[in-house]
Parts: sequence; structure tokens; C-alpha cells
Amino acid sequence: MNPIQVGVVMGSSSDWDTMQHAVQILKDFDIAHEARVVSAHRMPDDMFAYAEAAAGRGLQAIIAGAGGAAHLPGMLAAKTVVPVLGVPVASKHLSGVDSLHSIVQMPKGVPVATFAIGQAGAANAALFAVALLASHDAALREKLVAYRAEQTAAARAMTLP
Repeated sequence: MNPIQVGVVMGSSSDWDTMQHAVQILKDFDIAHEARVVSAHRMPDDMFAYAEAAAGRGLQAIIAGAGGAAHLPGMLAAKTVVPVLGVPVASKHLSGVDSLHSIVQMPKGVPVATFAIGQAGAANAALFAVALLASHDAALREKLVAYRAEQTAAARAMTLP
């Protein structure tokens, strides 16, 4: 079994509807991963322990989904050198714009890569993690090139009514 390379974390189980799209991409590329709820508000000690242990456990990236106050990606990034990829999860009241604004406003020195709100952001965060890993793995790079070629072919095959 490959060691886990990517952590997918979210603030609550309700974020799974969005974050499962990141997990599916990782599965499609056979990337060893884990998915957990690690709430910045409800379980801060667990969240800090997760971040502090990430590099030592071999994680190469953390995809962090957060709705509402969206503290999870930034708090993780403050406690690890592992790249954190933030995915704003749409909330009931502000449709995820609040989460997006929270994630992109990290102070200098605490970087969080930020992706689109919702499912597209989750999928793109996973593809970004694949690209990070592919920079040191020729076979994975070939799979990513093939994936992109399939996307291009599908776009060219589209017909308009």
C-alpha cells in the first residue's frame, strides 16, 4: 500500500457533497489519500495535531474545504509547510463568497492556494495536487497529460444545438 500522499479535510460532514469531487479525482489517478473532518472551530487541537504531523506522515498536499467562516485552510497552513489547497464550500447565506474572501485574505507568509467555490474548485484542487505530485513522477505525469488530452478531445467534439 502506498503511503498517503494527499489529505482531504473539511470542517464538517456537510462539506462532503463538495469535497467528494476532490476525492474522486484522486481515486481516478490512483493517488493514496485520506478524507477526514477536522474542524477548526469544534476540534482545534485535532486540527493542529493533523497539520503538525502532516509532513512527517508523508503528505505532499492538503486539500482543505471550508464553508462559513472558512478558517480551516489558513489555520492548517499556519501550522505546516505542506502545501494547503483551499476550497471554499458554498454556504446557505452567502453562497460561499464569504469562504472565498476568508481564504484569499491570508497574511503574507501563510500561503494558501485558493480555488473556485464548490465542486469545480474541489476537482481543480485535486488536479493541482496531482500536478504537484506529477512533477516528481513520470508515470503520473503521463496520466495527467492523457487526462488533459481527453478533456481537449471532448471539448472539440462538443456540438451546439
